[in-house]
Amino acid sequence: MAFPQPKPQPPQLPQHLLRTINCQQGAVRAVRFNVDGNYLLSCGSDKSLKLWSVGRGTLLKTYSGHGYEVLDADGSYDNSQLCSCSSDKTVILWDVATGQVTRKLRGHAGKVNCVQFNEEATVILSGSIDGTVRCWDTKSRRNEPIQVLDEARDSISSLKVSQHELLTGSVDGRVRRYDLRMGQLHVDLISSPITCVCFSQDGQCTLSSSLDSKVRLLDKSTGEMLGEYAGHKMKGYKLDCCLSSKDTHVLSCSEDGHVYCWDLVEGSLSLKLPVGKAVVQSLSFHPTETCLLTAMEGCVQVWGAQPEEAQDDTPVSQNG
Repeated sequence: MAFPQPKPQPPQLPQHLLRTINCQQGAVRAVRFNVDGNYLLSCGSDKSLKLWSVGRGTLLKTYSGHGYEVLDADGSYDNSQLCSCSSDKTVILWDVATGQVTRKLRGHAGKVNCVQFNEEATVILSGSIDGTVRCWDTKSRRNEPIQVLDEARDSISSLKVSQHELLTGSVDGRVRRYDLRMGQLHVDLISSPITCVCFSQDGQCTLSSSLDSKVRLLDKSTGEMLGEYAGHKMKGYKLDCCLSSKDTHVLSCSEDGHVYCWDLVEGSLSLKLPVGKAVVQSLSFHPTETCLLTAMEGCVQVWGAQPEEAQDDTPVSQNG
């Protein structure tokens, strides 16, 4: 008897918990993959930034220098530098290998919510509760920003940079896209405070989450709404959203302890990932593989498409 051919598999989702890392740095405010997805950064309420191996869950280095909780971080394209921001109003540029502070950048008038390198790591962009985005030259010894963008009427909650474009989300309910090469500004009104923004991998769309418990996909050039995703709870916390590495799914944190994962085209819920009983504070999708990081309370969870045994025969020591 001939068996039928197996059906083509739908895109796999990161539904298997591979490991939980007890970060031991208070509440984890944000978790971020590095550029190649081999390492992760965890931002702690105890003022520390930590670098971990994703595959083993082992701590590689702790970066201490902020005066208050760390809210966001990013790694440079060559893994030699990190930048982080904090409620202490500062942005810090770190040397990865030594753990030393290369520069401490002051100028924001309030806590700094989000930070990112440009692609060449020549500029750090930071967004603050003071309503500004500041652009800092990483090579110069000047302490002033090279540019200040002050169009927002309220706190900048999120920013992303891609080539010559900058995307920002603000509590004023607007998603702003700056074409830094042409000196143009495009504004989309969402009307609910924005918690997170990102570009799609193909660069054609923008994704934004807001405090009306909705995630919206917009056409970048026209502002037309291509999709709206709901079901999760986001009413009072600044939580992350993102796209999967191949733009097939939209993911969002939720205050009900789950990560919601929708089919981008259909808008239907593909996966409701039970992380725990508290708020899922942050998430980060691997740049190329089906792997997801989540942060809840003091821990980071690593999720994959297959159980660990199927991926790797070597035993993995659980940390925490």
